[in-house]
Amino acid sequence: MVTMAPAARQRAASFTDDDVEVVVARPDVGSDAVSASATLLSDRERERARRFVFDPDRSRFIVARALLRQLLAARLDVRPESVALTSGARGKPALAGRFAASDLRFNVSHCEDVAVYAFSAGREVGVDVEAVRALPDADDLAARCFSRREYATYRALEPGDRALGFFQCWTRKEAFVKALGAGLYHPLDRFDVSLAPGEPARILRVEDVPGDRCRWRLEGFFPVPGFVAAVVTERLIEDDR
Repeated sequence: MVTMAPAARQRAASFTDDDVEVVVARPDVGSDAVSASATLLSDRERERARRFVFDPDRSRFIVARALLRQLLAARLDVRPESVALTSGARGKPALAGRFAASDLRFNVSHCEDVAVYAFSAGREVGVDVEAVRALPDADDLAARCFSRREYATYRALEPGDRALGFFQCWTRKEAFVKALGAGLYHPLDRFDVSLAPGEPARILRVEDVPGDRCRWRLEGFFPVPGFVAAVVTERLIEDDR
């Protein structure tokens, strides 16, 4: 289970328990906020920001990354600009340098003006957020990216439920592969998640293992109106005792 609580000006909500803390924010992307945020970034992060073609995307990256540093710094009891970050082989962010031995694991996702951060002590974690909207190619994407079981469930939904069903499935699958650290390189048909509106968020299968016996736990939530999100957390051995 996860809980929510606020985080700075961001009109944030956050939720927390012994397993995972999730912070949901709508950061200020005004020019003053962007300038102040940029001072917290590393040279590498500022170079990455410069590669964005569109100014709104660049601004969102800068303030979202600065907020990540502030949230990590508060948990590590250091200054935000001193937090050392790296990326795994598939791009999953992690602590580096003297912080690499920390048990703190984290993940981040943002869509439009909503940013979602997940933190866990000693457990791998993945999070994803999307705006619920009609996509003209949603059926084709579902056919390519969902498992056979998920696609059959999606096609059986009432037309008015399909946009939410699609993005519930998408965020849950994305959060799972991000928790694995594999991103979308992981074959998406090797596991099933629930997706129907009104049904609990669950991992139904991982390879040949039933979801309730796998080493991952899934929760879905609505961070702000019009958006859906999911967080996947690693189960530790003692969870099954």
